[in-house]
This record gives sequence, C-alpha cells and structure tokens, in this order.
Amino acid sequence: MRNNLILGLLLCLILTLHVYSCDSQQSPFNTYTISSFSYGRTLVKPYDWHYIRVELPPWFSSLSLALESDVDLDLNKINNASASSLPMICFREGSPPLPDVYNTSLTGLVIDHVSNGSFIGTQSLQNVDKCYPMQNNISLRVTNEQISPGTWYLGLFNGIGSIRTQSKMINRGSAYSFSGNVSVEGCLTSTMLGQFCNQTVTALSCNDSFNLTGNGKNIISCQNSNGIVCHENDKPNMYSFDVMAISEQIFISTANLTFNNTQYSNITGLMCYARHGAMPSKSVYDFSGELSKSPLVINFPKIGRWYITILPIDISNKSEVAQINSSRLCYFLGLQVLQCPMGKAGSNCTFERYNLQTLLRRNPSLPFESNYIPITEKLSSPSPKFPLQPLVSNFSTRGNTTDSWTYFVLDIPDGATGGNVHIALTSDTKISYELYARFGGLPSLTTWDYFYANGTSSSTGSMFFKLYDYSEKMISFYILYVRGGTWSFGLRQVGPAGSTGETDISLSLERCPQKCSSHGTCQSVLDTSGLALYSYCACDRNHGGFDCSIELVSHRGHIRQSIFLIASNAAAILPAYWSLREKAFAEWVLFTSSGISSALYHSCDVGTWCVLSFRVLQFLDFWLSFMAVVSTFVYLSTISEVSKRTIHTVLAIVTALLAETGPTRSKNIGYVMGLGALGLIVGWLIEFSTRNRQSFSFSREFHMNLLDRWESTKGWVRNIIKTIVKRFRWGFILAGFIALAMAAISWIMESTENYWIWHSLWHISIYTSSFLFLCSKAKVATFESSDRSYELTRQNSFTGGQQRPQA
Repeated sequence: MRNNLILGLLLCLILTLHVYSCDSQQSPFNTYTISSFSYGRTLVKPYDWHYIRVELPPWFSSLSLALESDVDLDLNKINNASASSLPMICFREGSPPLPDVYNTSLTGLVIDHVSNGSFIGTQSLQNVDKCYPMQNNISLRVTNEQISPGTWYLGLFNGIGSIRTQSKMINRGSAYSFSGNVSVEGCLTSTMLGQFCNQTVTALSCNDSFNLTGNGKNIISCQNSNGIVCHENDKPNMYSFDVMAISEQIFISTANLTFNNTQYSNITGLMCYARHGAMPSKSVYDFSGELSKSPLVINFPKIGRWYITILPIDISNKSEVAQINSSRLCYFLGLQVLQCPMGKAGSNCTFERYNLQTLLRRNPSLPFESNYIPITEKLSSPSPKFPLQPLVSNFSTRGNTTDSWTYFVLDIPDGATGGNVHIALTSDTKISYELYARFGGLPSLTTWDYFYANGTSSSTGSMFFKLYDYSEKMISFYILYVRGGTWSFGLRQVGPAGSTGETDISLSLERCPQKCSSHGTCQSVLDTSGLALYSYCACDRNHGGFDCSIELVSHRGHIRQSIFLIASNAAAILPAYWSLREKAFAEWVLFTSSGISSALYHSCDVGTWCVLSFRVLQFLDFWLSFMAVVSTFVYLSTISEVSKRTIHTVLAIVTALLAETGPTRSKNIGYVMGLGALGLIVGWLIEFSTRNRQSFSFSREFHMNLLDRWESTKGWVRNIIKTIVKRFRWGFILAGFIALAMAAISWIMESTENYWIWHSLWHISIYTSSFLFLCSKAKVATFESSDRSYELTRQNSFTGGQQRPQA
C-alpha cells in the first residue's frame, strides 16, 4: 500500500514536470507588451480621414493591428473610376500618408487585401506610402524583420482626390465606422531580437574616433568584444552597431578565416547582409557582399542603428553549407566607420558641408514654421535667402569642368512631421546646379530620396515631391509631409568652373505649401495619439487639392452657380404673397425672412458677399427654412391665435435645436416634416374638440339609449369627414404633393459636383409646394354656418325628444 502511494506520487510529479515543460515550449519568448492602444467606434464621413501614430522602439519585436469596420467591398468591382470614393487604409513610415497629392491618382493603391505579406522589406522613401481597400476585418502582425523601428502612421480615408479638401456645404456619400487595437511587443533584453526574441544579436564595441594621417578622415573602429567569432553548425551570426553622425563610408571585413581549425577552404565562404533599422536576411537586405573575397563597402550610410548578418555559404553555388556536426567556421570581424572632419564631406573629404540653424518664424497660428540659415563666417549677415557663391566647393576634376558638391544638413523636429520643406533657387543667369535630398545620410548620384536636375528630370513621379516653378533662372519645389530627423541636401555643380552669376537659395519648413495657393486656409491638427501635429489646406468652394491649386469651378461657372443658388430663393415670394393676401402675417414674416436669409447664406457660401459671419447665416437659413415648413402645416388648421402662437413657440424651440446641433443632416428633412404633421394634427384636435364640445354633453336618457348614441356617433364622424372635404381644395393638395416630391428628388440627387443645380431646384420646388398647400385651404365661413345650423337642429331634435314624454 505504501509503495503504491509513493509510485503514484512519482507519476504525478513526472506528469506535472512534463506538462510544465510543454507549456514553457509553447509560451512566447522573452517578450513583453510595450504599448497597447484601443480605439473606440469612430465615424469616417465622406472625404474625411483619420491618422493613427505608432511608435516602434529599437527593441520592438512585432506590431499587431486589429481593425473592425462596417465596410463590405468586392475587390472585383473596384476600378479607377470608383477608387476616388473608395474607403482605404494607407501606411507610411516616418510621416502621415498622403495618397492624393496629384489629381491623377492612385500611385500607392494596391487592389488587394492587406496582409502580413504586404510588408516585405524596405522601399525607397517615395514608395513607402501604400494604400489598400478597407476591409471588414483587418488582422496584421508584422515583425522587426519586416519593418524598421521608428514612427509609423496609418491613414484611414473615405475617398480621396482633389475634392477631399474642397469646402462643401453638403457632404453626401457613404460613411463608415471603425474600431480597433494597436499593440507593440518588445524584447526584454537588447541582445535577443527577432519576432520571438530568440535570435542573439551581438553589439559591436566601438572605440573613439581618431584622425587618420594623410587625408584628414576620422575613423571609428568596431569589433566583436570576444575577438575571434565562430559559426557552429553553419548558423548565422547577427551583429549591430550605431552610426551616430553623418558619415562617408562603412567598411566591413573579416580576417583570420579558418574552417574546422584549418586554413580557409576554397569550398566555404562568408556572406554578409546589412540593413538599416531592421534585421536583414537572405531575401531582405539593403547591402550584401561576400566577405571571404572582399570587404563590404557602404557609401554614405544613414544615421541610426545598423544590423548585419553573416552566413557561411558554399562558394560553388552560393548556397548555405550543408549542416555537418563537425563544421566550424571562424574569423575575426572588423568594421570601420569613416567620417570627415567638421565642415567637410565627400569620399575624400574635399567638399564643403554646412549645418543649418533653425530660425523660427513668429506665427503662433502656424507652429514649427521656420527658416534655415548656414552657420558660417563666410556670410556677412544671416538671411533666410542666402547666396551660394561664397559657400560652394571649389573642386575641379578636369580643367574647365566641375563635378563638385556642396552639402547642407538640417534637423526637422519630430513634432513637425506633418510639415513641408520648401527649397527655392533663384539666379540672374541660368542655374547650373542639380539638387539632391536624402533622409539620414548624404545624397549622391546613385543614392537619394528626391532630386531635381532639370525640368524633365526630377522626382515628379513621387507622391511626396511637388514641383511648382522651374525655369532656367528659378526652381521651387516642396518635399511634402517630411519626416522628422536629419536631412541632407546636396548641390551638384554641373556648369563650367568659371561660370558667373549670383544664385540664391532658401530652405524653410512650412505648414502648408504655397500658403494654400491663396485659395484656402492652413489648418493644423493633432493626430489620434495627440503627439504629432500635421497640417492641411481647407480650400474654398472653387478649389481643391492638397494645396488648393486645382480649380474645380471656373470663374464663369462660379458666376453661374452663384446666380442659380441666390436667385432661386425668389420663389419664396409665392408663399409670402399668399400669406400677406390672407392676412396671415406670421407666415408672411417667416417666408419673407426665410427667402432673404437663404439668399444671403448662399451669397456668403459661394464667396460673393458675407453680410454676417458664415456660422450665423447658416443657422438663420436652416432655422427659418424649418420654421417655414412647419408653419405651412399649422396654417392648414383653423384654431385661435392663442393656440397657434403656442404651437409656433414649441416648434420654434425644437427647430432651433435642429439648426444648431446638425443643420446639414439628411434626417432633418424627416424630422421637420414630422414636426409639421404633428403640429397640424394637434391643431385639428384643438379645433374639433372646441367645435364639438357640446356633442358630448348628452343627457342620461341619451346615454342609456344605445340606438341614439350610435346615430349620434355616425353623425359626428360624417361631420368630421364633411369638414375635411370642404376644408381643402384638393387640386392644390395634389399639386403641392407633386412639388414636394420634386423637392425630395432634388435633395436625393444632390452631390458635391451638381449641388448648385439640384439645390436651386430644391429652393424652387419647396417654396412652390408651400405656396400650393397654402392655397389649398378653403374659406371656412361658407360651411361654418351650415355646421352651426346642423348643431342647432341636432340639439332641437334632442330637446324635442326629451319633451315628448311630458305631453
């Protein structure tokens, strides 16, 4: 018995250890949640957008995104014509996405569902803005092997194009809502990275820089602190190092290469993959080279953290060496970062380099706007627009031709990510410079993010490069929604060495390009996280586009639209005239005021003339229009002035709330019609209860006589039907409903493009319907006398009936 008990305990202990071992193998590696944000249900109206900002630290392992929306799209039915109104989600590294800079298109749109495979390595800065159709459910998990650490932006758009920024009185279309969660996982230790934090990354130790005798370069040497490195069973080794400042080159080399403790074999070699900001692999990398043959040289590397992966290969077929238990490849890894001294740049440190100082503009309404000026004694006085001649590099390669570069380096604050860098060159002769821009490192002829060489050769294909003016003597372009960090601009002189002429350059950070082309106002708002500021142009009714430079309505079209929208309110004369003719002075005031306020509102809306502020005019227009509709219904009942004033007061309060809280809502039409019908019913109830009050004051004998009560009820119903039939002119009622149907059709057909014509028809048809309904009310004096005689006859009959038994 005792032995069985001990045996049972041992079995339970073994089983417990086995279960714990299995659970530990299935549990995640050394990861933890860095951040997690939940976004509640958010409505995205037509041509509206929202930005979500995600910060990924260097030690992050994965980014998880889960979004739910009420969008249901069929990808097979999407074409270029419908894509402009397509709900979509866009991704961009460093700054907010901007899919509709150009009126043409959809440069970054991918007609496919977004998935984990959509993030397959780095791309040039021009192409990192990728957009996908919005889905009902989006679930992503991308790792640090797919995307780089830093700041990422998600943009949710409900339609793009030039009309996205156009001022609209109406914004018709389908809205959608979304909710979701964004979480970032990270590794507990900096030496373990990868999506599961199970890959060992060795940080190379670097010494202080020293001057290399002969050419003035500063060299930072890095190496593995353990000296000789060995690959066990042909597994890759991963390393990291940091480039802290603008550098010219990185040399990666190996020495003392041995295979299985013998001299280097002609069969095996070492392959090196390097990547900025993320871990490289055989399929995703920025640079690669076979270290067993020659060092890997990276020219003009970016500032930040670099990762390298070294992998043994079979030289004969460039494949991995077959795993053999006895295989052991050892080497000494060395790395050098070459930097020029302060004020110099280029492979031989012969070109000039200037750090630009930030000079903030004093404009509280446009934060982060600034000019950049060089810090040098070569200029007599600092100025936002400074000459190039005292600053350019004087370097001649072949007699009378030059290929010299001059570099300018500036920093963009992280909070100013949604700004735009403006570069302008002016000269009194032909400009003899090409301009190249690059984020994080120095540009060159082969490595750049944006460039301008001439009118036919530039980065105009990029969705973030906007060229405005170019000629032989002037160049002006913007880098849109620039990312925060270090930017370098290189001027390459392409003219003869002895060329004359003065050329000036200016570099500035502006919130909105071209000041919205003088056709809009610059708006600055925070993203969803509240940590970054981005700006956009709110254009007027006639212009649109990112910078309000696209004319959507011509001058002639603007005049035509203004005439239609303003003059169509003259239809209010019809109901106003009839109200005055019938001495319904309250209705006359309402219809007259409604027509005048609507004309003034549309005059201000189209930019013709604003007698009051737009907000006040909009409230007056909608409120008085609502009151004009409900007063038409109330007018159709015949009640005392006291009752009518009471109903008008109640309806005035309710319609004022509708006009204040959401005047352009489509549901307001139903609300106003319902309120008017309710006012009419209440008026009728008051009227009939007053007129037939004595009909219910029957004697006890009548109440006991079921036959007489039934006859009285039938007579009362016939009286009501007879009154309603005589109360209205039914031909006008029918015409009024036809005009009201035309108004409903006009309301449904309205869109941003055809608003002016259909809304003008709305004015005409709605005022015409009010006029016809007012005319439908017949004179009540002709049948009120007959009603009274009917009542007297009915009362006399009851009196006679009561007196007969006493005879």
